[in-house]
Amino acid sequence: MKPRCTWTGYLKISLVTVPVRVYTAISTTDKITFNHLHKSCHQRIRQKLVCPVHGEVERADLVKGYAYATDQFVIVSESDIEAVRLETTGTIELVQFVRPAELDPMFLDTPYYVGPDGPVAEEGFGVLREALRRTKRIGIGRVVLNGKEKLLALKPLDKGFVFFTLRYVAEVRPATAYFDGLSNQPLDAAQIALAQQLIESKSSPLNLAGFTDRYQTALLDLIKGKVEGTAPVLVPRNEVGHRQITDATGAPNRSHQPQPGGHHYPACDRPGFVRHLHRQDHAARFSGRCPGPCGSAH
Repeated sequence: MKPRCTWTGYLKISLVTVPVRVYTAISTTDKITFNHLHKSCHQRIRQKLVCPVHGEVERADLVKGYAYATDQFVIVSESDIEAVRLETTGTIELVQFVRPAELDPMFLDTPYYVGPDGPVAEEGFGVLREALRRTKRIGIGRVVLNGKEKLLALKPLDKGFVFFTLRYVAEVRPATAYFDGLSNQPLDAAQIALAQQLIESKSSPLNLAGFTDRYQTALLDLIKGKVEGTAPVLVPRNEVGHRQITDATGAPNRSHQPQPGGHHYPACDRPGFVRHLHRQDHAARFSGRCPGPCGSAH
């Protein structure tokens, strides 16, 4: 079964546009995740939206606020955000083509697959793919994903494309601050030759499939051993604990499993963060509380 696309739009080069679909290339389904349980009764800890003034609040009572100073917020509405839509919304716009060697791997971030959006788009899609392949170039462009404009690098892959979102230059710290203090003393030529010989002896064709996550495997073996060798912890369901679990944004967590990036912490007091605030007094915090008979906060 073909994977479900995460984004649909257009691949644009100057006046040429081709309908495309974008697919996430990273899989996290095999990653082990843990639930936080109350130590005393082993009930899962639930997170709630809590205003320090009015107590627990509903999702509908939240607004977005940008902290421009400590405890100072400017409120940003959904209509405000909609008003700053860019021309790259719904479009992968390629603006430059470069040789692969010009792109520093330091700037590579997340990969996505790109395919044509239906049979009608296949011919134009194929023409762009082969032109890019024959010129031995990669395309540099922009796209809006998850409400943020991303820089990207696109190249042919098999019958389609793959693009990597790129980090902006301002996001990568200059290396000079970390290496300036190293001395320029002469190095022993014999030691360098010995190191070169060691490198040559360990050189071979790259096969990343031969590498696995050994920590993940060992952790899974540990869990399987515990399941097979000990009685599982059976937690009695109660009216509170059996309610639909929601994450800290208020959205239903249908899998009942923590999602990648789904850990939520109390709001940071540093300026420069967009936070969810209580609509009434523009203050909110998260709290964890045991849904079982303990009812204690964590």
